[in-house]
This record gives sequence, structure tokens and C-alpha cells, in this order.
Amino acid sequence: MQNLYNDLKDLLQQDERLVVDGKLLKNKIIELALAMDGSLLKLLLTHAGLKKHFFSDVEGVLVFDKIKFQKFISNKQFLPDSYTAFKNKIGLTANDEFITESKEVVLAWPYKDCVLEGGQTKEDAKRNEVFWNETLAPDEIDQLLSPKVLTNFKKYDKVGEHPVTEITLNDNLIIKGNNLLALHSLEKVYRGRVKLIYIDPPYNTGNDSFGYNDKFIHSTWLTFMRNRLSVAKELLSNDGSIFIQLDWNEVHYCKLLMDEIFGREFFRNEIIWCYHGPGSPKMSQFNRKHDNILWYTKGNNWVFNGDDVRMKSEVHVGGFNGEMDSSVSTGYTEKGKIPEDWWELFHTEEDFIDEMKKLYADYKNVQDDDWWKFAVASRFKVDSKKRTGYLTEKPYKLIERLIKTASNKGDIVLDFFAGSGTTGYVANYLDRKFILVEQLSDTLEILKKRFKEVTYIHCDLLELNQLFIENIQSTTSKEQLQAIWTAMQDKAFISYNVDIAAINNKANGFDDLTLEEQQHFLIEILDKNMLYVPYTSIDDKDYNISEEDKKLNRQFYSLK
Repeated sequence: MQNLYNDLKDLLQQDERLVVDGKLLKNKIIELALAMDGSLLKLLLTHAGLKKHFFSDVEGVLVFDKIKFQKFISNKQFLPDSYTAFKNKIGLTANDEFITESKEVVLAWPYKDCVLEGGQTKEDAKRNEVFWNETLAPDEIDQLLSPKVLTNFKKYDKVGEHPVTEITLNDNLIIKGNNLLALHSLEKVYRGRVKLIYIDPPYNTGNDSFGYNDKFIHSTWLTFMRNRLSVAKELLSNDGSIFIQLDWNEVHYCKLLMDEIFGREFFRNEIIWCYHGPGSPKMSQFNRKHDNILWYTKGNNWVFNGDDVRMKSEVHVGGFNGEMDSSVSTGYTEKGKIPEDWWELFHTEEDFIDEMKKLYADYKNVQDDDWWKFAVASRFKVDSKKRTGYLTEKPYKLIERLIKTASNKGDIVLDFFAGSGTTGYVANYLDRKFILVEQLSDTLEILKKRFKEVTYIHCDLLELNQLFIENIQSTTSKEQLQAIWTAMQDKAFISYNVDIAAINNKANGFDDLTLEEQQHFLIEILDKNMLYVPYTSIDDKDYNISEEDKKLNRQFYSLK
């Protein structure tokens, strides 16, 4: 039997559709087998032993036993999937080696991620648990995180929209799609090239009044962040920095997570951004009026342009325990000092009064105290021309100080929770290049209006199952959902263990489910590895990828 396993592995390696980075894709093999794919069957028939094992002769006609083949492929001896043998496994170790390496029993964490609901817009699609608890085999993970096909290329500048003929490393880039998968696609080109990363991820407040899901189970949030921060580190240059802005809800847990990923020795500082706002007379604790910004570097040599952010200072003669004489003190005062690690962004008296009037007007209509924390944090009047009205938008001056300090002109700045695009807007103003990743269409429209005078290239990850997910979520009737289900059977990638016939025969009470339950069910049966089209499938005729897109993808992924 073992020889048969080995022979099958060797044979399947000949089919390029079934291989990514030299590894066989179990789900893809099963999918094609159940679909009675002609090319796969012809390949199997070339091997006498496999032909005998999986085909029966019925009156001169060879019949393929797809169920037997599926069970054979699913056997752990063929391609192990009882645990995740990938880069981010956790478990028991002995002498700095995972116990799996000595073939002992191991506790492991199967690869999971919040690949679906980190960016939902429909309130009824937001749940307490946004974690799809699916165990992925090693080959599935490779497929999930492999580079994706890019499409819908457009170049924008102050004149308008233009076709894209070439992409260079000097271009500003905005990508629409799931940020985890976008980051892994970017890694092929930008590994070690990004000088500064600033992100303002979901704070996990439990508040769903935003355009994105901000209500995660704690372990889910940590997994969601870990997966993205791990690949973000690979994108950073050796002298690069990453800044993560959070608040009290998760910042201390994120600190431990960052210590694991980047190393505790590369933690540089915790910056506190403090702000003011009205409090409630019924408060039973101190007002929470600050955000935390964790600063880590890739290595021990990092960019720090302290002179670019000095501020007015008053230093008395004999300061610093008498170590500073009069001449040094005077020069230091004139030059200004590097800011402390707590920041308060000041306003003119007029701006402050105007802002307080707006806040008070809202205060009379707002019951949720948690909302106030974000309202105050996001509404500082920096420059009316630079603001978008996006609820969680951060002040221009805050981002400006970070970018000035930790990068130089011409450097690449990355924000993969782009939101209204403040990071990119400021980076462009400061003569840096930017890469932004955002999944929500509505948010991208806000961003596009803001960037009318900014030159950049926009592209999308080519949606596959993700498109069906969005269509399912937008349905308002079971009739619409039925039409989507019909299309799914023809064009979507459905989990191989789903009995499509049973659903169509109205088994298992599918018709009796509510619309919301049916939506949830159809989303759950979609293969999460195929949310977007893999780059390895760019020549697959089923995806109707234009020759222009193929050319730009090949040119982009070959950038040096």
C-alpha cells in the first residue's frame, strides 16, 4: 500500500494544477476527482497499479470509483492533515525542537484565520464569533497564502483615470482585498523593502458601530493579528519600524504578541496619544482618554530622524543634575527637544471652541459611553481639507510625526488597515511612497475622493469565492439566494465533503432555514482557500483573465 501512496504522489506531481511550491494540494485533487476531471482520469490510467485499484471493468467500460479515491487521498498516510505542519504551529517542544519531529504525540494549533468577517458591512452579518473553525492541511495553507492574481488596474492622478501599462517600485499602490492575502502577495515583491509600517487595526472594543467588525473573541483577535504581523515583519527592511495603534482593550496582549514575533529586545517604546473630551457625571472610573502606540524595529539599526520632529523647549541652566552648563543649555533650548513619548496635539482657541460645540451637539443624542471614546479620539480638527469624516480617522499631525521620525524621503510606507487613507495621504505629502490595503468598497470610495490630487495605481485581488460571499451577504430574499446557489454550483469552489445533491433534493431541512441561516450555511460550505484566484492559475481559461491583466501580473511579480 505504501508503494501505491508513493506512486500516486509521483504521478500527481505531473499535473501543474495540483502543485504549489512543490507541494500537492489535497483539496484540489479531491475536487477534480469528484468532478470526474478528464485530464486527472487519463493521468491515473497511465499507471497500471492505480488503474487496477481505482477503476472497475463493467462490460468493457472502465468505471472510476471516486469515493474510494477520495478516501485514499484523505488518508493521513498520503498527505497528513491531523495537525498543521506549517510555519505557525504551536505545541510541545523538547530541546528546542517540536515533538512532531521525533514522531511523538503533539499538541498543535491548526491554521485558522478570520478571513471572512474582518471587514463586514452588514450589521446582521456581525457575530460574536467571527472565527471559521476549519482545520487546514499544510497544502491548503500553502494555497491559501500563495500570491493572488491582481486585476482592475487603474492609474489615478490629478488629471483623472488612466490605463496602467507598467508597475514599478516607485509607484504608490492601493490594493482592494483581504489584507492577509494581500500581504502574502506583496511579500513576493516587497520583502525587506518597506521602511515603515503604521497600522490602526480593530481595537476589539465590542462595539460594532464602525464599518468593520470590531467584536472578536479575544483568542480570535490575537490569531487575526498574529497571522498578519508575522508576514508584515518579512516585508520590513532591516532598519525598518512598525507602529501599532490600539487602546486598553488589547494593547497589552498585543505587546506580548509583538515580543514573540519581533523579539522583546526590539521593542523601542510605547507612545501615548492623549486627548480631551467631556465625561459623564456618572463615571465610576477615570476617563479613558488616550491611545497606545507600540513601536518595534526589525533590528538594532533603525531610522530615527529626531531633528525633524524637535519641538520648542525651555531648559533651565544647570538642568540634568547639574550636568549642563549655561552655553549648552542655551543651545539646546534654541534647537528644541525631541518630544516625550506622550503626545497631545494642540489647537488654536478658535478650533477648540468649535470642536467642543460639535461634541456637545452630539453628546445630547448619544447614549453609549464607549462611542464617546472614539468620537473624541477621531474628531480633532487638524485641517478641514485633510479630513474625510471617517469615524476612526486619526489626526494628520499624529501620523506625520511617526513618518518623519522613522523614514526618509523615497522610502516605502505600508498601512494594511488603510481606512480613509491618512497614512498614504501623509506619506505622499512627505515625499514617501505608500502601499495601502483595504477591503471595504465604501471605505475605498472615501479614500478615492481624498486622493484626487495624489498619483497612485489601484488594483484588486481577483475575487473568486469572495465574490460569492459578498453576493450572499447582500441578498434580501430566498429567491435571490437560490439564484446564487445555482451559480455557485457552476463556478464556485465548494468544500469537497458537501453533498450538493442532498441540498438540491431539499434534504436536511435546508428550505426550512431562515434567510440568515441559509446565508450562513452557503458561506460556510465555500472553500476558504479559494477566496481569490491564485497566481498559479492565471492561465486557467475558466477565470477569463484578460491578456492585459496577465501581462501586468507577470511584470509585477517579476519586479527586482
